[in-house]
Parts: sequence; C-alpha cells; structure tokens
Amino acid sequence: MATREKLLNAAEKVFGKKGYFEASVVNITQEAGVGQGTFYNYFQSKKEIFDALIQQYSRQLRMAIKEEMKDASTHEEAQRKGFQAFFNWVKKHPELYSIVQQSVVVDQELYRWYYAKLASGFLKSLSQGVEDGEFRNTHLETVAYCLMSIGQFLGMRWVFWEGQDVPEQVFNAAMGLIFNGIKNDE
Repeated sequence: MATREKLLNAAEKVFGKKGYFEASVVNITQEAGVGQGTFYNYFQSKKEIFDALIQQYSRQLRMAIKEEMKDASTHEEAQRKGFQAFFNWVKKHPELYSIVQQSVVVDQELYRWYYAKLASGFLKSLSQGVEDGEFRNTHLETVAYCLMSIGQFLGMRWVFWEGQDVPEQVFNAAMGLIFNGIKNDE
C-alpha cells in the first residue's frame, strides 16, 4: 500500500505541474522513484491513476468537510465550517484542485461524478436545514450547485491563484449573500 500511495503522490505532483496530456507514466515513476514495472502492479494506465486521484480527492475532501461540520450548533454554522474546510483542504492540495479542473476535458463523466458527490452532501445538509426550519424550502439542487460554484471560485481566486487564505471580509460577504438568500424568515 505504501508504494501505491507513493505513486499517487507522485502522480498528483506530475499532473499538477504538467497537466494530464503532457504527463507520462515515466514522469510519474521517476517522481515516485520506482520502476515502470512497479507502476503497472498498481495501475493499468495513466488514465487509471488519474481516476484514482480524483476519487481519492473526492473522498478525502468530503470526509474533511463532514468532520469540520459535525460539531456545529446551527445549519448555517455547519455550512460556514464546511466552506472553511474546503478552502483549507485546497490550500494543502493545490495540485489536486488543478487536476479536478483538468478532468472536464480528460473525462467528463468523472468530472460530473466528482461534482455530483459534492452536491449530494450539500443536498443532505440543506434538506436537514429545511426540515429543521432554518432554511427555506426552495429548489435545493440549484442551491447546492450555486454553493459549490461560490466555493469553487473563491477558492480558485484566493487560495489556488494567490496561495493565501480567503480574506475574512470576502468570506463574510459570500456567507451573507448565501444565508440572506436561503434563511427561512418565517
């Protein structure tokens, strides 16, 4: 398992630097410090290791968000914590952020799968907020995709491009926009 992780870590760096189409299995094995034959003990192709990275990214990111949200006392607080967990995760894994963006041209189904998994988490927590009367009942799938786009572009603008935290003023402006829009005022 340690060799598989070493290959995944190397692939993360190589795909992040070179992009999927310019990267090769040789680049990945050189970065990992293993022979090409070793690569094929774990993955059948460059595409397979790329898919594994997206799947691992999705799983680890969703677990980090869920963990951060679990102790929130309100649904709004949980969402805020979830956004912060996303931004913190992106800061620690900038190559994988880039890799997810590449997947739209590498494998659109994989790209859609990635965002559908995130959306399902949003839908679950938003639905609970509606059920508890904290959020108004509206088309929650639309809200989920809007929330993902806010996180995506704030993360890209400050964390990915600038390598810094999302400024507090920016975060608060986005959260105000979100929660003034979905809060149940009844």
